[in-house]
Amino acid sequence: MSRFRLYPTPAQQVTLLKHCQHARYVWNLALEQWSMWTADKPRTPGFAEQCRQLTEARAASGWLRAGSQTVQQQALRDFDQAIQHFYAGIHRRPKWRKADLHEGFRIVGAQASRIVKVSRKWAQALIPKTGWVRFRLSRAVPDAKSYRITRDRSGRWHIAFAVIPAPIPPPGTGEIVGVDRGVAVSAALSTGELLRCPGLSITEQARLERLQRRLARCHRGSGRRQRTQAAIAKLCARGADRRKDWVEKTSSDLARRFDIVRVEDLRLTQMTRRPKPKPDSARPGIYLPNRRRAKARLNRGIRANGWGALVRRLEHKAAGRVERVNPAYTSQTCSACGHRAPENRKSQAVFRCAACGHQANADVNAAINIAAGRAVSARRETPTRVPPKREPQLTTST
Repeated sequence: MSRFRLYPTPAQQVTLLKHCQHARYVWNLALEQWSMWTADKPRTPGFAEQCRQLTEARAASGWLRAGSQTVQQQALRDFDQAIQHFYAGIHRRPKWRKADLHEGFRIVGAQASRIVKVSRKWAQALIPKTGWVRFRLSRAVPDAKSYRITRDRSGRWHIAFAVIPAPIPPPGTGEIVGVDRGVAVSAALSTGELLRCPGLSITEQARLERLQRRLARCHRGSGRRQRTQAAIAKLCARGADRRKDWVEKTSSDLARRFDIVRVEDLRLTQMTRRPKPKPDSARPGIYLPNRRRAKARLNRGIRANGWGALVRRLEHKAAGRVERVNPAYTSQTCSACGHRAPENRKSQAVFRCAACGHQANADVNAAINIAAGRAVSARRETPTRVPPKREPQLTTST
């Protein structure tokens, strides 16, 4: 998508929030209607029947009638498409939309083309029952058939045009790069580059902790709690913006510089799953320590470094040029001689082969193995680059 920052007036924000409420209400009604279906009941209404029911509901409810029928019908069409994708196995099951979390609606058709450029930096979009709303021109507006208006938790409005950009063409040099993702170093390249994803500064992290402690002492529904939540959302949005900006720039740079990009084939959903509790067999009702807090810190580090977003954007920009490599033992295998041993990796950043004495940064060594595609074979062995009968040679004699 091509997303732009939207700047509505206070009066326009009230109308936009009503559109979001109507779209969320209609979506949840359709989801409730679909979730109540069982095998012994007739088929649930489709999009056409739901539109007829929406017309009857608008005639009976003044709150719905005050909104835009285009926005409400498009919410039903989006739900129908979500159901089709669910049955086709493309997406997951549709979920309930919540206030302050899913604030947005979509405009499709002729109304989506009502875009006027005001100046070099500003343009306007004609939104139903809202009027002309300004948005910032950070790049050229694409020729799209639909756009979506969203509001994030920090109160910022955006307009996103549904246009799939063309992939970045390969440079044609034949170069291959391996990318090793980590927590201390966000992405280590086989060329020796160490890339770090920017996040909140130390001062901002300290402020976030103070706000979170303040939030725990606030009463639910109070104005103080709402102000604290808005301040926390603003800080979190700032960190997310920095992470997204780094992901976009890094993925574009890799797609332009290299013909093939090889990454580890990691299952991030399983890696960031919380550990299971360990019940004590000797004492019923008592649980043993399972290092839950340490695992939670690791999960936050993985998400803060944008592991999944980096590979996802690489696959979009370098379509067909991203290869996934089995990550098993890539950090324990020497990139010089192929010797694999746990003691090769001395620490998080130091790698020293026990056989040939090769010493390098541990993340760069793993990235070189990923670039070469050296994963474990079916017998869980690393391909040897020395004669198999030769014993490991020590670097120094005793």
